[in-house]
Amino acid sequence: MANQTQDLLVLENVKKYFPVHGKPSEFVKAVDDVSIRVKQGSVLGVVGESGCGKSTLARLIMRLIEPTSGSVFFEGKELTALPQRDLRKIRRNIQIIFQDPYASLNPRQRIGNMLKEPLKIHRIAAGEAADRRARELVEMVGMNADSLDKFPHEFSGGQRQRLCIARALAVEPKLLICDECVSALDVSIQAQIVNLLKDLQKKLNLTMIFVSHDLRVVKHISSDVAVMYLGRILETAPKHELFGNTAHPYSKVLLGAVPVCDPTVKKERIFLQGDLPSPIHQPSGCKFHTRCFKVQDACKGQEPLLDMIAKDHYCRCPYWEN
Repeated sequence: MANQTQDLLVLENVKKYFPVHGKPSEFVKAVDDVSIRVKQGSVLGVVGESGCGKSTLARLIMRLIEPTSGSVFFEGKELTALPQRDLRKIRRNIQIIFQDPYASLNPRQRIGNMLKEPLKIHRIAAGEAADRRARELVEMVGMNADSLDKFPHEFSGGQRQRLCIARALAVEPKLLICDECVSALDVSIQAQIVNLLKDLQKKLNLTMIFVSHDLRVVKHISSDVAVMYLGRILETAPKHELFGNTAHPYSKVLLGAVPVCDPTVKKERIFLQGDLPSPIHQPSGCKFHTRCFKVQDACKGQEPLLDMIAKDHYCRCPYWEN
């Protein structure tokens, strides 16, 4: 078993700029100079509002899209430099669960064939061994074995997402990326799927990246949290440190927006100013200064660095203590 403190995944200065059609000099800066480390056996929660680059970052790790610049290392190997033949072998160890479970399943393929297909492609099992593995997978995610003979349209949204989890786990990956995998589900079903993922992570010693805009879910499942805004990491820390000692103004806004179930508890709510800036024409200096309640004149000039303010706690704001 790998050392729990070992970095399984390392991103160094990763960027992804999409060219604007008809304007060759302009780009959408979806991911802008992101550097993160994911330890073996940990769960990194990536949070931020829609359009901040979370899903693009997930696809860059998988190399479903190519980075504009930067490096992605998995178990010490640089994925951005690997040819497709070698990348295919690595992909067995990195699997992804998408947001829409119905769109990510083949509507003409029975569930049994869907689960056995990756076993065949990666030469893991065939024949009776593949049949046994398919039954194990559906039972692992809380489904009955008779599900194997059905088509995706015969299941509810929550059941389809369970089947997507089973398919992702079929090849026994080391890293599982969950890209908004519960946001399309009812709240009660969300809790079931998140608890299932949490149990599987412990049982299989999985390393996970959990992409979400819901801080309640991230707090429940993650061991570390990274906060994104306009393609940048603004704050990253262990879960207990980020939720107990929030530093960046944007992180405080996100936490303030989380509803509290107890009506007797009064919570301070910080409201953002203005609208989300254009990812093409981003603000100078700190990307968040146009909406920040702690903005200073210096924020409009040079962009702050992601500095360490406590052990394993990094924040891109020099005025976080004010």
